[in-house]
Amino acid sequence: MFWTVLKWVLLVGPIFPFCYYLLAIYSARRFFRAAPPRNIDFTPPISILKPVRGLDPDAFENFASFCRLDYPEYEIVFCVADANDPAIPVIEKLKHDFPQREIRLLIGAETIGANAKVSKLARLAREARHELLVMSDSDIVVAPDYLRAFVAPFRDGKVGAATCMYLGIAAPQIWPEMEALGATSDFFAAVIVARQLRGVDFALGATIATTKRHLAEIGGFESFADYLADDYELGHRIAMRGHRVEMIQHTVHTHYPAEKFSEFFAHQLRWSLAFRASSPAGYAGMTFMQGLPWAVAAALYACAMGNALLSASYVAAYLVLRFAMGWEVGVRGFKDPLVRRKWWLIPLRDVAWVVVWLAGFFRNRLRWRGTEFRLRGGRLIPLDPKR
Repeated sequence: MFWTVLKWVLLVGPIFPFCYYLLAIYSARRFFRAAPPRNIDFTPPISILKPVRGLDPDAFENFASFCRLDYPEYEIVFCVADANDPAIPVIEKLKHDFPQREIRLLIGAETIGANAKVSKLARLAREARHELLVMSDSDIVVAPDYLRAFVAPFRDGKVGAATCMYLGIAAPQIWPEMEALGATSDFFAAVIVARQLRGVDFALGATIATTKRHLAEIGGFESFADYLADDYELGHRIAMRGHRVEMIQHTVHTHYPAEKFSEFFAHQLRWSLAFRASSPAGYAGMTFMQGLPWAVAAALYACAMGNALLSASYVAAYLVLRFAMGWEVGVRGFKDPLVRRKWWLIPLRDVAWVVVWLAGFFRNRLRWRGTEFRLRGGRLIPLDPKR
């Protein structure tokens, strides 16, 4: 009985990720074919909130891209934890080079939880001058139409937040390239499928737009200051209040700097732990979204049974459908030049991700920004009781 069940699990199991790949291709075509709303005359004033710690690659150009926006009225408010942060001279230069822009720098933020970024965001939100807030990570680069794209959904009073996906600017090295490939060809495929099946009830930290009113409804940043996945919590809590979260087609860019394998693994593992903490069922459900281990297991079984043709068919189906999904999302959808050039790295990235994903089931500790934490129900618990 056991061997019969195992046989059918191995032979039928690959059908699930193969169907998922097809669904992702279909969902991506629908998502990218929809015309984004035009926004010409709806331009409420905006506060851009930038929590910063240290210097990211090309920090000045990252920040400067926010000063070149085609938008009539907005402010950029930065917050650093202390007066010794190396980002401060860069921000001061920004203020000097763009005197026409309203740029403010806040130094210091009350610690309201284990997530230092959220502590900075709480102060930024309190001191923002405008009702509409746009938050983005410090390593993000944007195009001139960035704010017009993000404000458009708020014409509809049912919208409580807007977010978007991002493309990678990867250092010419295998590990950052694999991180960027994984985001564009795999993670965002899952985001698009989720949007197709159940709508969007989360947000992505590269950029989130919301209002002070919606933020107050969920208890402000203080309500999730101890959570690792603060971007997910913000979007999810707004969605749970009955407001719509819009995933817009506009994309921003983020940096993937040169890194060693150990850094690549640690970064991917931290992301997997954030995902598992936010959605344990979704994390377990990834079992049926990964074609590589299923295809290999089925191929080995078929080969052991002496059916070489069936064995090769499983591997071929994985490669064809996985490359097709990566191409549809990454190249046809996002126009990502990295996926166009390095598509052949996708199976290698899938191998690495399977290892990270499995490790994520057994880890509850992570190191983030120099501090060791234990995860408990999505919350960050510092291992050093003094912090």
